[in-house]
Amino acid sequence: MASFALFRLPREQACTLMIQREGEPQELANLTELNRKSGFVIAPFAVTHQQPVLLLHPDEQQQMELGEVDSVKAEIEEMITANEESYDRSHAFYKNGEQPLSGDMARMRYRIDFANFHAHLCDGAFRKIVLARSTFDKNPENKNYAADLFCMACRLYPRMFVSLVSTKKSGTWMMATPEILLDGKGTDWRTIALAGTMKLENHQLGFDSIGDGIEDRSNGTEDRSDGTEDRSNTAEYLSNSTEDRSDATATANADGHQMSEILWDQKNIQEQRYVATYITECLERFSHRMQEEGPYTVRAANLVHLRSDFNFQLDDCSRIGTLLKALHPTPAVCGLPKDDTFDFIIHNESSPRTYYSGFTGMLNPEAGTHLYVSLRCMHIRKDGYMLYAGGGLLADSIEEQEWEETEAKMETMRNIIYRAR
Repeated sequence: MASFALFRLPREQACTLMIQREGEPQELANLTELNRKSGFVIAPFAVTHQQPVLLLHPDEQQQMELGEVDSVKAEIEEMITANEESYDRSHAFYKNGEQPLSGDMARMRYRIDFANFHAHLCDGAFRKIVLARSTFDKNPENKNYAADLFCMACRLYPRMFVSLVSTKKSGTWMMATPEILLDGKGTDWRTIALAGTMKLENHQLGFDSIGDGIEDRSNGTEDRSDGTEDRSNTAEYLSNSTEDRSDATATANADGHQMSEILWDQKNIQEQRYVATYITECLERFSHRMQEEGPYTVRAANLVHLRSDFNFQLDDCSRIGTLLKALHPTPAVCGLPKDDTFDFIIHNESSPRTYYSGFTGMLNPEAGTHLYVSLRCMHIRKDGYMLYAGGGLLADSIEEQEWEETEAKMETMRNIIYRAR
């Protein structure tokens, strides 16, 4: 039985197919076991016996243009069918025998979960916590052409990391994610703090970001870092400094696209700052040479987020697994305090996350590492798609707005399914 990963890095034209035919992907019980290792990583939100960290060691690897994926489409479908059959035999797909929720039942369950989570924010137990949910969209034709979905995702979302992975342990997952967890090689490394979400509406759809690819930075970088050097003034910079925002807009608009000003509220600003501060504190334990740039606004499909970039150096890249253990899960997918919110999510969230909000990508500390947080993703089933989304809650969060945010995030995958039919 073969496992595979098909992926395309942001802004790249070609994609890469990795297949492991001999044996099964290596199962790891802790992220620190990734130290001194390389391969393609599929990591869950919470590592368990049923959801271990998986490390693919490909026997075959080929790079191809998007139009050439058709030539391996039949083989991909065969591998997916075999892996899903094995997954069904070894996993309880429905929790406690219940059917996955959708429609009004999913809405009611989210309302209950929100009240539970939000109460702990209001009483001061947590500063921030992420509430996630899942919903099941049936596949009316009872046929999955996952390779077609992958190609459609690449066309629709050229700035995102797009991947399609399948193993008998994880099942089959596809994602189009904007969030880098760790990227680099040798001594030079990068990560980002991505949080805060707004859906673009009407005239705002003309907004175009500087880029989701971490290497694609414009000449406006210096202006942004100068404007956010004093982190205590982040809210003032984003909400009041019209001059700074218009400068950034002019830089991003150099290609002639019409853009609209994006104004962020205090809740989103604070949510992103929590993530940025956490990442800073983590990186300071591993590097004495670190630079933060941002925050600034980036676009991912029809959503925009606040992003800060962190460039840092590692003298010893043999401890990448230890660094990943410190970073993951960040407050962007978990909360603060980290350990308390992590435990609360595991025991109280109605929908088990499994591999949603984990991370995926290539790990090779010397040749090149590209790990992305598993967002805007779905578990591809024989009879449909399990879609996942979440949002960060603060004490002043409003339930209806948070529900709408998860709906907007799920549109990333739903758009692919609709277009590919």
